[in-house]
Amino acid sequence: MSNNTPIIRSLLDTDLYKFTMLQVILHQFPQAHGVYEFRCRNNDQTVYPLADIKADLERELDWLCELKLTQDELDYLRAMRFIKSDFVDYMELFQLKRRFVKVSTDDTGRLHIKVEGPMIQAMFFEIYILAIVNELYFRRLETPEVLDEGERRLQAKAERLKELASIQNPNDPPFLISDFGTRRRYNLAWQEHVIRTLYAAAPEIVRGTSNVFLAKKLGITPIGTMAHEFLQAFQALDFRLRDFQKAALESWVREYRGDLGIALTDVVGMDAFLRDFDLYFAKLFDGLRHDSGDPYVWGDKAYAHYKKLKIDSRTKMLTFSDGLDIDKSWALHQYFKDRFKTSFGIGTNLTNDMGHTTLNIVLKLVECNGQSVAKLSDSPGKTMTDNDTFLAYLRQVFQIPEPEAQ
Repeated sequence: MSNNTPIIRSLLDTDLYKFTMLQVILHQFPQAHGVYEFRCRNNDQTVYPLADIKADLERELDWLCELKLTQDELDYLRAMRFIKSDFVDYMELFQLKRRFVKVSTDDTGRLHIKVEGPMIQAMFFEIYILAIVNELYFRRLETPEVLDEGERRLQAKAERLKELASIQNPNDPPFLISDFGTRRRYNLAWQEHVIRTLYAAAPEIVRGTSNVFLAKKLGITPIGTMAHEFLQAFQALDFRLRDFQKAALESWVREYRGDLGIALTDVVGMDAFLRDFDLYFAKLFDGLRHDSGDPYVWGDKAYAHYKKLKIDSRTKMLTFSDGLDIDKSWALHQYFKDRFKTSFGIGTNLTNDMGHTTLNIVLKLVECNGQSVAKLSDSPGKTMTDNDTFLAYLRQVFQIPEPEAQ
């Protein structure tokens, strides 16, 4: 890819849930204000300091903020049953504003990115920025040998999927995987190559991608519902902190009325989530998404919860999306297939399995409407906030013990 060609060339080149969350915020909380901060969780493992890509990143952000959706892209959004007509009208006018993003570096070579502004703008930067940082970083490491290794690993995945398709019991719920790898991909061309290769190998297993641009281009299903930032924002909107999860789920139901029915469970941990996920929500939502903690323990808790509510868990979907590869996904499917429908969102292992140490980068909501917000993940390393006092208060409100010292 030429250095004079923008990395992001379409506003559809992002995850579907960016559009679905934006629609709710636009309709119900258009004045919400957000602050997002970038973090590389494995800075000490980078081949060179991320600060080195600052100038290129600034140029890419300039290009990003010139993009608008084309008529063809707007028509594609309008054809989705859950996207409202007035939202597409808004997206026709939509353009990201460069002034909301600040990039800096420090003496240790760390890269700092802060996005601050109205959430109807700020929330839309995340996937683009992460994909840009990834591509700029790995561009400097690309060699023919790296691409050959990536291809070898990809072909092995394709063969494994063919094998699994051949042994799948037709009486079981189907084994379904989707590409969730936009934010940490090697580059866009590689992500497209991966999806094309795996879909050709096992179309009955590979059900779609979270990337709207590639879903449109390849004629496959765009996949996604909500992310942590959606629920986190409700910690600072006009609700009691204790009620933020119920308020977020209620808001989602009001917007989508049965569509996009997979609820994310780990903003304050699975146990606290299930205390709020009562019979009403358990009937309304099609299933749950796992994104941290032990997936087997999590799924068993979900099963016990549905059983207690006298809901047939076989009618519900468990979607797993935390650090997966094909074999981990297949093992989880085998474990849960008699109790649930399952699906698997695989990210970095599909779109950036090239032999390099990958970047563990995030751009997370840390403030909404001037108040701290936080995620108390089921995996301690995924907890993120800048305010330890608020974190302690959140633990107290949701009866979550301090994690044991590592």
